[in-house]
Amino acid sequence: MNRNVYIICLLVLILAALSGCSSTPPAKEKKGAAAVPDKIQGKAQVLKPANATDAAMNAGGESVYIWEGVRRYRLYLREPAEVAHGKEYAVEGVNAQKLIDEIGDPDQGKNGYPLLSSCERVIKTAWTGLGFYEADEKASVLRQAVSRYPARPVFLVSKISPVTPKEGAEKKEAEKEAPEVTVAADRQSALLIEGPTAQTAPLWAPAGGTARCKVLISTYGEISELQTGVQLCEAVPWSQFRYKPTVQGGRPVNVKTEVTVTFEPRK
Repeated sequence: MNRNVYIICLLVLILAALSGCSSTPPAKEKKGAAAVPDKIQGKAQVLKPANATDAAMNAGGESVYIWEGVRRYRLYLREPAEVAHGKEYAVEGVNAQKLIDEIGDPDQGKNGYPLLSSCERVIKTAWTGLGFYEADEKASVLRQAVSRYPARPVFLVSKISPVTPKEGAEKKEAEKEAPEVTVAADRQSALLIEGPTAQTAPLWAPAGGTARCKVLISTYGEISELQTGVQLCEAVPWSQFRYKPTVQGGRPVNVKTEVTVTFEPRK
C-alpha cells in the first residue's frame, strides 16, 4: 500500500511540473510584448491630396502634416478624420522611418531605402487586420512615400485628437514679439553651447555630405524654426542644439543664421 501511495504522489508531482511548463506567460510579459505606439503633438498643416495614390493611403482625404517644433511629419490615416489647418493635435501611431531603421538593413541602404519587406512589417504593425492584397498595396505606397520624403518622417496614424493650447503659449508669444536679426554663420557658431554638428549619414543617403541649414534661433538659444528645404537638414536633431542667447540693446533677440552640419559616410 505504501508503494502505491508513493507512486501516486510521484505522478502528481510530475503532472504539476508539466502544468507549470505549459502555463501561459505572466501578464507582465504579455504587456511587454505589445508594441508601444509612437506619439507626436503639434500644429496641423492641411493641403489638397498630392495624387490619387496618396489619397488612397490617406482614407481618401486631404494631405495632412504635423509640425512638432522644427520637424514636419507626413500623416497617413487609415480612417477618415476631420483635421483643421493650424490647430494643435495629439497623434498616436507608428513613425515609419524610425521602425524601418530599427528593423535594420543588411546592405546599409546601398540597394535602395527602404526595403519593401520592412515597409510590409511597418504596415502590419500600425494597421492590424488588413487583407493580404490591401497590406501589400499599402506597403508599396509607403515605400514610395518614404523614398520621396526620406528626412520628413511618414507617420501611420492609429489615433488623432485635438488638444488645448500648451502652457508655454506665453513663452512663444514673447519670442514672436522679440526683434529678429541676421548673424553670420561663423560668428553664431562661437555661441554654440551644445549640438551634434557632425553625425553619421542616414540610411537613405549613405554617402553623407555637408549641409548648410538656415535656421531661426529663439531668444532662449533654441532652434525654433527650420527655414530650408534641404533634405539632410531635416534629418538633424535640432532639439539637441543650444546657443548662448543673443542680446542687442540689452534685449534678447531672435537670430536668423546658417548652421553647417557634416554627415560622415556610413561604413
